[in-house]
Amino acid sequence: MAQVVVVYHSGYGHTQRMAQSVADGAGAELIAIDAEGNLPEGGWEALAAADAIIMGSPTYMGSVSWQFKKFADASSKPWFTQQWKDKVFAGFTNSATMNGDKHSTLHYLFTLAMQHSGIWVGTGMMPSNSKAAQRNDLNYVGSFSGAMAQSPSDAGAHEMLPGDLETARLFGERVAAVAAKFKD
Repeated sequence: MAQVVVVYHSGYGHTQRMAQSVADGAGAELIAIDAEGNLPEGGWEALAAADAIIMGSPTYMGSVSWQFKKFADASSKPWFTQQWKDKVFAGFTNSATMNGDKHSTLHYLFTLAMQHSGIWVGTGMMPSNSKAAQRNDLNYVGSFSGAMAQSPSDAGAHEMLPGDLETARLFGERVAAVAAKFKD
C-alpha cells in the first residue's frame, strides 16, 4: 500500500471538506497549511516519506491562495535536492463559480509537481455532460486534470454537494491505486 499525503490550504472550509474526501479515498494523511502559510510540525518529514502527494488549494483570483504559494515557494528546499523526484502527484481545487478559472489553479499545481520531477495523475473520470446530467453527478464540473468542486459564495462548507465530494473521494482512490503501482 502506498503512503499518500494530502497537503492543502482552505480559507473558508470548502477545500478542507474536499481534502478530507480525497484523503478518505486515498487512505491518506492530511496536512493543513495554516493561515500564515506554514505546515504543522512534522509536515515536511511526512511529505518526504510519502509515495504520493496530493495538493489542494481554493482558487482565488485565478490561482492558488497566497498561503499555498508560500508553501510552494518553501518547497524549493526539497526541490534543490530533488527529494520528491518520481513521487506521484495530483491536485484539486474549489471555487465559487462553475468555471472560476479553476484550471489555472490545477495548472499551477501541475507545474509545481513537474518542477519536483513528479508523475502527475488526473481524475480518470468521464464528465457528466449529457442532457440527463444533474449537478450532483460525478465529475459534473468536468475536469480530467484534477478534481474540481464548485461551492456558491454564500454557501457554507457543510452545504457542499455530495457529488463533488464523491468525485473527490474517487479521485483520491485513483491516486492511491496509481501510487501503489509505482511503489517498489
